[in-house]
Amino acid sequence: MIPLQEASARRREIEDKLKQEEETLSFIRDSLEKSDQLTKNMVSILSSFESRLMKLENSIIPVHKQTENLQRLQENVEKTLSCLDHVISYYHVASDTEKIIREGPTGRLEEYLGSMAKIQKAVEYFQDNSPDSPELNKVKLLFERGKESLESEFRSLMTRHSKVVSPVLILDLISGEDDLEVQEEVPLEHLPESVLQDVIRISRWLVEYGRNQDFMNVYYQIRSSQLDRSIKGLKEHFRKSSSSSGVPYSPAVPNKRKDTPTKKPVKRPGHEHDFRVKHLSEALNDKHGPLAGRDDMLDVETDAYIHCVSAFVKLAQSEYQLLMDVIPEHHQKKTFDSLIQDALDGLMLEGENIVAAARKAIIRHDFSAVLTVFPILRHLKQTKPEFDQVLQGTAASTKNKLPSLITSMETVGAKALEDFADNIKNDPDKEYNMPKDGTVHELTSNAILFLQQLLDFQETAGAMLASQETSSSASSYSSEFSKRLLSTYICKVLGNLQLNLLSKSKVYEDPALSAIFLHNNYNYILKALEKSELIQLVAVTQKTAERSYREHIEQQIQTYQRSWLKVTDYIAEKNLPVFQPGVKLRDKERQMIKERFKGFNDGLEELCKIQKAWAIPDTEQRDRIRQAQKNIVKETYGTFLHRYGGVPFTKNPEKYIKYRVEQVGDMIERLFDTSA
Repeated sequence: MIPLQEASARRREIEDKLKQEEETLSFIRDSLEKSDQLTKNMVSILSSFESRLMKLENSIIPVHKQTENLQRLQENVEKTLSCLDHVISYYHVASDTEKIIREGPTGRLEEYLGSMAKIQKAVEYFQDNSPDSPELNKVKLLFERGKESLESEFRSLMTRHSKVVSPVLILDLISGEDDLEVQEEVPLEHLPESVLQDVIRISRWLVEYGRNQDFMNVYYQIRSSQLDRSIKGLKEHFRKSSSSSGVPYSPAVPNKRKDTPTKKPVKRPGHEHDFRVKHLSEALNDKHGPLAGRDDMLDVETDAYIHCVSAFVKLAQSEYQLLMDVIPEHHQKKTFDSLIQDALDGLMLEGENIVAAARKAIIRHDFSAVLTVFPILRHLKQTKPEFDQVLQGTAASTKNKLPSLITSMETVGAKALEDFADNIKNDPDKEYNMPKDGTVHELTSNAILFLQQLLDFQETAGAMLASQETSSSASSYSSEFSKRLLSTYICKVLGNLQLNLLSKSKVYEDPALSAIFLHNNYNYILKALEKSELIQLVAVTQKTAERSYREHIEQQIQTYQRSWLKVTDYIAEKNLPVFQPGVKLRDKERQMIKERFKGFNDGLEELCKIQKAWAIPDTEQRDRIRQAQKNIVKETYGTFLHRYGGVPFTKNPEKYIKYRVEQVGDMIERLFDTSA
């Protein structure tokens, strides 16, 4: 029974679920029908909306296109009006700018250049769009007038504001290199800064818009004149300073107050030694005439020229710096070349005049004037690297001017050295010109002084000599080679001097005076060599020169001492009579002793009288010679007096025994002393 109940319950459950499912299905059908209805309604709405939208579009698009066309037309009208205004403005440029152009750019360069820019644009417009328009000619004429005014303003600014550099400033600029206390360079303001900026703007406008290079000629002509005048002003400053005070002065160095200048002697640029030719006219002129004042003038001219050379280098460097701001780059070298020509030619001409004067001096045997070439040549060679740097990029003819002058000076210098050596060798034996007291001859002091002057210019003189050599070894121009040439030259001069002195010594009739003369000269030469670097130079090619001079000196002393033999021979033992002590002298023997005493006395008095007027300037040598002679004579006389002083050879012994031994020594001690 139980299973039937369970089946019945199961059946009722299934029937209930089936009923529920049917109800759900019915609900779904109702929902689908509603959805379909809604869809149909939505499709109907959308179709209506699409239809309306299409109608709206068909109405709006024509309006939009019409509006767009209207906007484009408006823009075209505005552009046309703007173009018309722009074009019309060109027709007014001439009238708007004519007054400004007529009045010129002075004091209002900015406004003036703005007006010129407007005119330039007007010219370009009419050339492109209306080349036959009368307006084109009008603005062209106005442009040309404006350009001429700018050129005139450029010239005016350069002329009014370009100032000559004062000699005082130039000297400070030059001496600043050698003054260790001065660290800052002396500024050179060729043009005020505001003026310089105006000049630069005008030059750039003339190059870019004016298509004009004439202003470059104006520039170099004006600056060339100022450079030339600056250097000439420095030279004149030296002349005036030398005539008033004897020494040119420079004011205070930079950074010191301008109202408290400090005088200081000007240094010669690049020189460790300040060369002076003072007194050389008398010492080296074969005429030996009074030339008072000429030496100082030579010295001033030399200093002035050397400073002018240094000034040219410094000023030219400064000019190039200024030129770089004003002149276009591709025209700078050519313009600079033209700018420096007058000043450079002036220096070179003056240098050639110095060379010409030196040649004339050589002909006159006036070697003092020739010596001015040496410091100048040395300075030119020292300055040449700076010169070459400054002239870099200039024409070959410009670059070659300094080397040509250096070559001329080396040639004339070498000629002077050669002629001086020949002059020493061939100086005539003028009897009236020989020193009466046998002292140092003028030719000797002149020659030594000349050689000593060369010590300050060893490299320069050596290079002069080397420049005339044609051997392959000379091509190197080494320092050692030049030094050997100079040593050889000095030895040649000394050799020529020695030969001439030997010849001159023969003018003296007294061999003793001739010996004193040669002794004095040889001793003077030796001492002069030893006191200077000449002995080291001589030793380069002649090692035994010092010993040779000492031998010559000793030889002349011995020759001099032989002059006393005629005095001492009277009382020499070999010439004395022999007699037995205590034996009465015969008349012949007494007479012989009298003659010996008389001969000695007369000879002593004669020699002392003569030789007292002779001179030996060297105190050491004078004392040595007198002492040696005194010892010889005193010893010989003492022996003679000891032997015969007590012999009764005369009734008047005081007549013959006139001097004691010490008196004889005192007489000899007064030799070579004109004051005794």
